[in-house]
Amino acid sequence: MQDILEKAARIRLVIFDVDGVLTDGSLFIGDDGQEYKAFYSRDGHGMKMLQASGVEIGIITGRTSEVVRLRMESLGIRHVYQGRMEKLPAFEDLLAASGVLAEEVAYVGDDIMDLPVMRRAGLAVAVQDAHALVKKHSHWITPNPGGRGAGRDICELVMEAQGTLDTQLAHYLR
Repeated sequence: MQDILEKAARIRLVIFDVDGVLTDGSLFIGDDGQEYKAFYSRDGHGMKMLQASGVEIGIITGRTSEVVRLRMESLGIRHVYQGRMEKLPAFEDLLAASGVLAEEVAYVGDDIMDLPVMRRAGLAVAVQDAHALVKKHSHWITPNPGGRGAGRDICELVMEAQGTLDTQLAHYLR
């Protein structure tokens, strides 16, 4: 675990996949073609605390969805790359846009299309219910599954490693 904390201490940017990471992977599509996703509110609050502690957040997802745009906008996340089935070019664009080095990035994924980015990131994270190959190539596996706390897990790990978690939690203990 010490090795994981050392990697997490260097993180300046956490990139999340969406389906299967920030959601449980279910896709709800209405008769009108409208797509619905359920996001876990605690993950969102973890992301807000992480940003408040000085770590940037990005999204790279293979699907394109208005609900993702709206949710990320509500969380103040400005690095959002949708419709990117090949995620490595978006990763390279995000590195250039943010000025962050690959070793300063944590990438959180759940399926095989996340592997090219996970293999480049300084901290590769698989959600608890990720594909077996994704788990095999990760540095750390979240205690919680995708869409049920995995996002919060990585946010708190990074804040703990960087010594900012207690400060973020102190706001609620006054």
